[in-house]
Amino acid sequence: MTTLRGIPASAGFAIGQAFMYYDIEFPPIPHYTVGPSDAPAQWRRMEEAVSASAAKVQSQIDHLSPDKDKVQFDMLTVHLLMLHDPDFLDQVKERLFGHGENIEWAVWSVAQTMVQRLMESGDAYLRERAVDIADMADTLVRRLLSIEEVSLADLSEEVIVVTNDLMPSQALAMNRDFVKGIVMAAGSYTSHTAILCRAFGIPAVVGLPEALKTIEKGEVLSIDGGSGEVVVNPGVEKKKAVRLAMKVYAREREALSALRDVKAVTQDGKEILLKANMQIAQEIGAVFDYGADGVGLFRSEFLFLTPGEPMAEDRQAAIYTDVIKAAHGKSVVIRTSDVGGDKVLPNLFPREEKNPLLGCRAVRFSFAMPELFKAQLRAILRASAHGDIRVMFPMISGVDEMNKALGYLEECKAELRSKGIAFNDHMKAGSMIEIPSAALTADILAKKCDFFSIGTNDLMQYTLAIDRGNERVSYLADPRHPAFLRLIKMTVTAGHEANIPVSICGETGGDPALVPLLVGLGVDELSMAAAQIPLVKKAIREVRFCDCEALAEELLCR
Repeated sequence: MTTLRGIPASAGFAIGQAFMYYDIEFPPIPHYTVGPSDAPAQWRRMEEAVSASAAKVQSQIDHLSPDKDKVQFDMLTVHLLMLHDPDFLDQVKERLFGHGENIEWAVWSVAQTMVQRLMESGDAYLRERAVDIADMADTLVRRLLSIEEVSLADLSEEVIVVTNDLMPSQALAMNRDFVKGIVMAAGSYTSHTAILCRAFGIPAVVGLPEALKTIEKGEVLSIDGGSGEVVVNPGVEKKKAVRLAMKVYAREREALSALRDVKAVTQDGKEILLKANMQIAQEIGAVFDYGADGVGLFRSEFLFLTPGEPMAEDRQAAIYTDVIKAAHGKSVVIRTSDVGGDKVLPNLFPREEKNPLLGCRAVRFSFAMPELFKAQLRAILRASAHGDIRVMFPMISGVDEMNKALGYLEECKAELRSKGIAFNDHMKAGSMIEIPSAALTADILAKKCDFFSIGTNDLMQYTLAIDRGNERVSYLADPRHPAFLRLIKMTVTAGHEANIPVSICGETGGDPALVPLLVGLGVDELSMAAAQIPLVKKAIREVRFCDCEALAEELLCR
């Protein structure tokens, strides 16, 4: 029995066999000349690859319901059609027989040409097909190069996934019925995959590089996502203790459900609104099962991180409309796409930057892709006709960027008016405060905003110079650091002087141990993973606001 300790990322307990997941990258694609006598054999390899890939996709489709699993069903159906697309196959055949290019290179080069042409199109539907083509080519080239495909979506037995790292798109694609826990060598509590694990209720331990050296495939693991403990080959007594802890944890969560319909009010009468952070639209039902006062952060970029997921305006508008209708009169804040950093659009817009966390991400990316940005804004506006939807812009560094974002919003309003499309002309728009420059100029920004939402994950990262995904420096992330707290207090003061509400939507807001401090700093709302709402509500109802203020004052001056 070996005990390892990493960073606790998502509370809960699990026991299961280790599934070692390695995301195999492409080797360099070979490029050589094929003679006329060898071309037929290469084409037969292509036909076999298409046939085998199509059979696998068809098998996945056969296990889905067109109504219940519509997103996956539609995505896989398009993928199947692409595999048999005559235009694509004819171009590959011409490269092979007409130009003597080897089959792997022919497939890849034809796909890249088609993707580039479609991405330059003004038609949103055609731009969506670029993702499908890139995904289909990826599948074929992997099979032609005999690269074993391993997908977490194909799991058929309960496992604990052990990996170096998971991209958000991979976490979204995994079969959550069979993933009972996750152990990652990389990552931190605020990494986006850790956030997804908490949203999905999957116990997780991250920042544990020893895992890949110590754990072997098939070994039994027990994990405690609340303490960061991972035990390899636990003994009989340890297994009993973990199974008992699982039962106790489940009972505690059940007991907290009694708080669902009561308000989060301190013992001396200060009410704090508790809202939920959402990654995917399908979470909306669970959000209100936990007693949320609304959705404080819908991370819309996760719509685009799923390979092959459509990005058209109509598709987005339908999703946002479904979400606001399911909110039953409560507000939903949609953050415009925050891609970049560790959230890269798969197969699309490949960008290599020396320091992506300080590069073209979030609103900067939106400004660089104005048509995509405006399509999202129009979709949000269209959904606003059906309820209290609000829009929020990420990574705003100052008033100039806020003005630019609002300018695009006004353009989109004018375009919808000209077409007679309904929307809420008074839809509220706010800024995330996650860059120190935004906090320091919050008094100016407040004049342009209807609300502030403090993204504590990035605000801490940029204030304390800590890469939030780097386990080697994650220990420096201190939510009680006076510099970090002063920026929050400065933002709250500026917001209240301008009569706009201030919320916290970073992971700090879901930590019951930090609740007294955050309440004492004067925030109006806390937004968090929905499952954390009962815990935070319990913490608020056990304290007095005057004591919280005294605690905050003490830590601001330490």
